[in-house]
Amino acid sequence: MAGRVFCDTNIILRAYHDVFPQHKGVKATFDRLLADGSDLWISRQVIREYLVQVTHAHTFTTPLTSEQAVQHVSNVLQTCQVVDENRSTTDALLMLLREYSVSGKQVHDANIVAVMLANGIDTLLTLNTADFRRYEDRITLLAPGAG
Repeated sequence: MAGRVFCDTNIILRAYHDVFPQHKGVKATFDRLLADGSDLWISRQVIREYLVQVTHAHTFTTPLTSEQAVQHVSNVLQTCQVVDENRSTTDALLMLLREYSVSGKQVHDANIVAVMLANGIDTLLTLNTADFRRYEDRITLLAPGAG
């Protein structure tokens, strides 16, 4: 399944940290996509969300230090490409808000879809498929295997 795949924050966290119960399944899917030649993408939003989680005591018993977090992001950037937001992203986000009546925290998910649409990325790898089902007419959802 070679292609362009956007990785949600929950995927990046579990692919790189074995403290999560879904680590093995996510890592296996992540590695399989890379082996199949897929291009894995994230956005700056995903980087920020990742940093919040790895440095937060509610996510990690021993949160990463700032220096450790920077190193981890450097590791992620060796595997995933970063797509930037631009005017096309904003236009796509506003269209999604109108078309799907998005509000509140759902805007974060809509922004991921907007980034994907504005940059020709058609597949989203996420553990939160329910949050993105409303967009299935525009993107393909991919959930990692169990394990």
